[in-house]
Amino acid sequence: MEWYHYLIAIVGGFLAGIINTFAGNGSAITLTILTEILGLSPNVANGSNRIGVLAQGTLGTYGFYKNGKLKIAHSKLYIIYTFIGAIIGVLIAIRVSNEQFRDVMSYLMVLMLFVIIIKPKRWLKETDKDFKLHPILSFFLFIGIGIYGGFIQMGMGVFFLIIMVLIAKIDIMESNAVKIFVVSLYTIIVLGIFAYKGLVDWKMGGIVAIGQGIGGYLAAQLGSTYKDANVWAYRLLIVVVIGAIIKLFDLHTFLF
Repeated sequence: MEWYHYLIAIVGGFLAGIINTFAGNGSAITLTILTEILGLSPNVANGSNRIGVLAQGTLGTYGFYKNGKLKIAHSKLYIIYTFIGAIIGVLIAIRVSNEQFRDVMSYLMVLMLFVIIIKPKRWLKETDKDFKLHPILSFFLFIGIGIYGGFIQMGMGVFFLIIMVLIAKIDIMESNAVKIFVVSLYTIIVLGIFAYKGLVDWKMGGIVAIGQGIGGYLAAQLGSTYKDANVWAYRLLIVVVIGAIIKLFDLHTFLF
């Protein structure tokens, strides 16, 4: 490994930490770095990626919590369901290659882009404290998103925000705080399972995690204190989804 490979890993992790905290799909950056630059196999990269996710989630959660943005009581059932689903998801991940689901995710991202850009004002509303999501619907939605997150992680943040903002009616930055918390919570278990199966490279994953943790903390600080954070989080979400579509469909090859 050359010195600049490590620099790319740390800087890429930093950017992923910011993107994951404000929107999601930062794992598209870190997984690419782990496989294409640091030379890990897809399954080991998937496991090693969870080190950075945990670092970013832990520091990001602290940043949101100390600034009063993390409101666990309001979303405790969503957190519990997502956690349970994630454990199921990682048990699937250690048996099935996530590459088999690449095409499905590509079309899901296109659908998500339309969901995000139609009626943008819905994304900038404050939390509706009187709204209660139906218990059965919340169970299936958050168990489902947890399974996805435990299985592949990449794109989980985007799907989680769509459910939280558009269906559960919680504002985007509070949703981001809950997302970061629940992801860090289940990643402790998920990382342990991957490590037990020998699918974690602690050195390579740790290098990426340095940047990812710093990025997550700084983004949480900014998101908690900047008055237009919701607007910029929404804009970043659109950019992230468009970028994911280009990558997943290899549109850069078609266009250029």
